[in-house]
Amino acid sequence: QVQLVESGGGLVQPGGSLRLSCAASGFTLDYYAIGWFRQAPGKEREGVSCISSSDGSTYYADSVKGRFTISRDNAKNTVYLQMNSLKPEDTAVYYCATDVVNRVVAGIPAYWGQGTLVTVSS
Repeated sequence: QVQLVESGGGLVQPGGSLRLSCAASGFTLDYYAIGWFRQAPGKEREGVSCISSSDGSTYYADSVKGRFTISRDNAKNTVYLQMNSLKPEDTAVYYCATDVVNRVVAGIPAYWGQGTLVTVSS
């Protein structure tokens, strides 16, 4: 049974940092891509970043490029999202999701975590 569990969300001041974790079970990261998505109140869900299984290629939305870094620890079956220089507009529920890379990039992965709330506010 595929399961994804996010952690690491919380309240942070503008300019601060958080690291989100996505712990996977029921499958190995070696064969699947992982994506981070977010949904702010009243807004549509958007893709933030993803990392492929084959060569570790990464993708970032323009809004987070240069501030967020995605990484993968296959030994721990965990993917991380390091978020620096956080802005109030980064406030959202962050979800990790997995599937083959094409479906993750297209925003339609089959398996989703429950989400973790990130609030950026002074």
